[in-house]
Amino acid sequence: MSSSSVTSSAPRHWTLVALWGVRILLALAFAAAGAAKLYGVPMLVDEFEHIGLGQWFRYLTGTLEILGAALIVVPITAALGAVLLGCIMIGAMFTHLFVIGGSPIPAIVLLVLSGIVAYAKRGSILR
Repeated sequence: MSSSSVTSSAPRHWTLVALWGVRILLALAFAAAGAAKLYGVPMLVDEFEHIGLGQWFRYLTGTLEILGAALIVVPITAALGAVLLGCIMIGAMFTHLFVIGGSPIPAIVLLVLSGIVAYAKRGSILR
């Protein structure tokens, strides 16, 4: 193996490892958040009550977060999962900014990470 092929494959390897790390981090974060919503953590029940759409919206959001967490770890559906989670985070960001208050920074960070995964896996969306 020539030294040029070793140096060109090393960055690609670390990119794949980093992307898997981001996907696993997103899956864990969204699975935990979705489970908390479905379980009915009192703080989240109150938060969704303040939003004003009813508790069905908490159940829908929790279900979509768990679905997105599952999709993002499967290589063929990772892009779809990332887009779904990104859409959820856009909604969360605007909800924090205009409805319930609080910092939108966690939603923005998760949106950016979801966007990175969606961009990196964009080829599977186009197929």
